[in-house]
Amino acid sequence: MISQWLSWAGSMRALHAPGLHTVVPSGPAGIGSELQLETVSNARDLGGLVGAGGRRVRHGRLYRSGNPALACGADIERLQGLGLDMVVDFRSPGEKSADEAPFGQRFNWIAMPVLEGSMAMDVLMPRLRESTPEDVDAFMLGVYRDFPVRYRRVFGGFMRNAQAGKTLLYHCTAGKDRTGFASLLLLSALGVGQDDILANYLESNQRNAGFNTQALERIAQFGIRPEVMMPLLEVRTSYLQASMEAIEEAYGDMERYLSEGLAVDVDGVRGYYLEG
Repeated sequence: MISQWLSWAGSMRALHAPGLHTVVPSGPAGIGSELQLETVSNARDLGGLVGAGGRRVRHGRLYRSGNPALACGADIERLQGLGLDMVVDFRSPGEKSADEAPFGQRFNWIAMPVLEGSMAMDVLMPRLRESTPEDVDAFMLGVYRDFPVRYRRVFGGFMRNAQAGKTLLYHCTAGKDRTGFASLLLLSALGVGQDDILANYLESNQRNAGFNTQALERIAQFGIRPEVMMPLLEVRTSYLQASMEAIEEAYGDMERYLSEGLAVDVDGVRGYYLEG
């Protein structure tokens, strides 16, 4: 099976090699506030989204992003000004580097790895060259099906930090897949509508557009076709739907998954993060 050899972690580590710079475009209005960071991709405040009872998510409490350890000096100052209690990192150890140590010295940076383990690039790249877009799309669907069950304890730990009322920044490498699933859980607990949750998730395609263009140019040197890489670079409605289907199969619905699977006090979460 493709999931036995293909590693999202490994592919993204290669794309973050020196010489590939992050581009942070402006995102659509009303789906979350951009943090205006220079070198950290896909960074936004979830404040302003409409939750349970028409109450909006508070600004300045919940943030999502790509890897914040790429922050330049100005970005570090901006992040320090947010009053973060915790930065949650969903990346595996193989996605990290010694160059990130200064970020860890500035923030309470907690590792909660999802998709641990990565394939060596000299193995991964030849296999990507042999893959079809359908192969890679199927892999991503499998990854999203794994999130709610295989990594239930990790995401349960993340939600318990939210339940404690922490001011959180949570991230993975590109801030779209693991971070996207965590946002699904958090926003569902807050009572945000499914259409708005999906819009927030799909926004990563616009926010990572510049990075994706450069990634495709860089990956061409390995003989990988753009159409094969796109399922790894994009977020798709079908991916998030795969997570929802896995939750429904195991727990019946999101409400039971949050309360029974993750032991989340939904009312407590809403009390911390919704206005009014």
